[in-house]
Amino acid sequence: MRQIIAMGGGGFSMEPENPLLDLYILRQADSRTPKVCFVPTASGDAENYISRFYNAFENHECSPSHLSLFRPPTRDLEDYVMDKDIIYVGGGNTKNLLALWKEWGLDAIMRKAWQDGKIMAGVSAGSICWFEEGLTDSFGSGLQPLKTLGFLKGSNCPHYDGEKDRRPSYQEFVGCGRMAAGYAADDGAALHYIDEQLIKAVSSRPEAKAYHVWESGGKVQEEIVETIYLG
Repeated sequence: MRQIIAMGGGGFSMEPENPLLDLYILRQADSRTPKVCFVPTASGDAENYISRFYNAFENHECSPSHLSLFRPPTRDLEDYVMDKDIIYVGGGNTKNLLALWKEWGLDAIMRKAWQDGKIMAGVSAGSICWFEEGLTDSFGSGLQPLKTLGFLKGSNCPHYDGEKDRRPSYQEFVGCGRMAAGYAADDGAALHYIDEQLIKAVSSRPEAKAYHVWESGGKVQEEIVETIYLG
């Protein structure tokens, strides 16, 4: 199975006292002690971000590691990635993530890992990157559409309820045709895809939801996706 779990927000970096989404990701692996690799490229491999990952995941039944492109663990990145069960991509600047992955050939390695059945997961930039395009603040001035890896069809918007400009901006871009139809997720909500099909939405907060957003008849449409609270 090709799996992607795309979080609008949440996980250890945003909800350190609420591990529900992180535990959900771990449960999708076949192994009882999955090898989970954190990829913090979008944050510039921020040391504090990496430390918080280990602080969180060392308390779970898993084998945590991380992949830095500023201090690579090995010259054979493909072998390193393919040895893992779960790839967990952190938030930050999506445009920089894409540029660095392409320079290192990591975009192709990630596609191979996904096609091989590794669970691909991530939050914010680590959510946007898997789709054809996403709504990003990577350019430093407002929100803009960004072409991304295209593992999944359509567009994606994280932080749908967490940042005041996200919802109106995403609806504007989809409504005027500048972005394809797609899915948005609140902070604390995640979209789970298997073989490129959305099979469910889950959340770590009772009120957090996922949404399908599309254009019809010149108007933007929004529909709440049934979201399962994991608590």
